[in-house]
Amino acid sequence: MTNLFVLLGFLIVAYFSGYRAENAISLYWEEHIGLPHPPHWFAAKASPLNLHQMTMFMKLIQENELASHLPSFCKQSNVACSTNALEKKTMDNTTLPPISQWNDLKLKYEGLPNETPLSVASQGGLPFFRESMVQEGSFMPVPDLRDPMSYKSFLPRPLSLKIPFFFARIEELKKLFGVVDESNMDEYIQDTLKKCEQSPNQGEQCTCATSAEDLIDFVVEKLGHHVNLWSTESIEGSYTNVTIGAMKLIYGNLSEPPALCHSQPFPFQVYYCHIIEKVKIYAVDLHVQKKVNHAIMACHYDTSTWNPNHLAFKLLGFGPGLIEVCHWINENGLVWTKTLG
Repeated sequence: MTNLFVLLGFLIVAYFSGYRAENAISLYWEEHIGLPHPPHWFAAKASPLNLHQMTMFMKLIQENELASHLPSFCKQSNVACSTNALEKKTMDNTTLPPISQWNDLKLKYEGLPNETPLSVASQGGLPFFRESMVQEGSFMPVPDLRDPMSYKSFLPRPLSLKIPFFFARIEELKKLFGVVDESNMDEYIQDTLKKCEQSPNQGEQCTCATSAEDLIDFVVEKLGHHVNLWSTESIEGSYTNVTIGAMKLIYGNLSEPPALCHSQPFPFQVYYCHIIEKVKIYAVDLHVQKKVNHAIMACHYDTSTWNPNHLAFKLLGFGPGLIEVCHWINENGLVWTKTLG
């Protein structure tokens, strides 16, 4: 009976620790965002660390002693530290093929001749497409909508500021999280840091948010407190030829650009957020015999500053500035739009 009470006590502590973590994000949200509460899945990404744990790990990082406490740090922070961390919780739906490798080369096939479009089948779906291709009743091969590391949590802002989030310090960063050279995680870290440090296109404003507070601050700074938030409902329809159902333009003001925030593959939750001019946002129902998803689609109407070797142009057969380019918003992706009127 004593053991039962001890177990019950642990469960209560764990529950309320998680509740406090989610509540911390919710409180910051309510103080800055003119929406009643964040989506549950976003609030659930709050760090599970309490103040004592956060302070302890900050001290270990400062003293260069975190490596000797790495397993407990990884477990208590709910972050990915080892090369096999990607096996954890990435396959909620076992009917889908393995998660696609994240690689910026998917976005710019520089060695391919311009006249040779890539095989859609080899990509497992169509990652970029024209607006005219999405019409009610039409068919569309949907790519993998999953976040390859959807389970990871944010770090608390004070702790995230202690992380050397710079490509010049990548070896120090990899050592901190126990990442092996030439592993999947090594590639993910390199790609994310390169993306976060690349120069924005003309007219683009961007940031990499390493905490929930950073993300909220960016949105408020650029769009104000009164915003709407949109996200794709689920990963259903991934790798499937879907039928397009009801389609609705939910934001079409080309003079007030939205903010698009994409979850990045990294040991802890990081978002790449950017504001791009001349973007429309649609909500689209995806059907496979029945409705399986309510997906968000972004269409870019000014591609004049895009890389000529961008995968979109390889697939669609045009160049920068000649066409609009649309894509789905993946799992854990966020689209923020200014509330007008």
